[in-house]
Amino acid sequence: MAKYIGPVCRLCRREGEKLYLKGARCLSPKCAIEKRNFPPGQHGKEGQFKRNRSSDYLLQLREKQKARRVYGVLEAQFRRYYRQAIKSRGVTGAVLLQILERRLDNVVYRLGFAANRAQARNLVTHGHFNINGRRTDVPSMQVQPGDLIEVRPGSQRRPYFTDLKSGEGDKRSGVPNWLSAEPALLTGKVNRLPAREEIDANLNEQLIVEFYSR
Repeated sequence: MAKYIGPVCRLCRREGEKLYLKGARCLSPKCAIEKRNFPPGQHGKEGQFKRNRSSDYLLQLREKQKARRVYGVLEAQFRRYYRQAIKSRGVTGAVLLQILERRLDNVVYRLGFAANRAQARNLVTHGHFNINGRRTDVPSMQVQPGDLIEVRPGSQRRPYFTDLKSGEGDKRSGVPNWLSAEPALLTGKVNRLPAREEIDANLNEQLIVEFYSR
């Protein structure tokens, strides 16, 4: 299972905005955007003055890269999601974001069981969650309406989850309406598919569609 293992703060600096990849650190003065708000690399400071001369292609590329980095998806998998969105009913860009939102690691993050998607992916990979009573360790699994996500009984005894259950480690920043959470039981449910306005990622999906439609 491939994943990006480099410094994630470089990704935020490259996109020129906070992608909230490190949870609470992104809200503190230690955030890389607060300290060095220019692209990484030897010519980073020089490059920031050229952003106003961006071409349409560059804008489309950067939006696609930003979406990949927000959800922690590599290029080959992101391209598969796009092909899946094309074959589905509805507006391609909105369907693409809906597919990304329905990833299990994203749902675990949205339910407040993790501080960020990277941590959620790690928790899922280590098999701490059941889906409809069955253990799963696949972060890319697509949840469906009616699915029940719960922390496995054996995992609930771990300090991380006991703190979460008591509220000391609460990481919820607002569970979206398409999900419902029971923090005291460490469970969550998928009520329905997410609507576009409920996906709070700061993305312009039309630019992504235009990039792949070239």
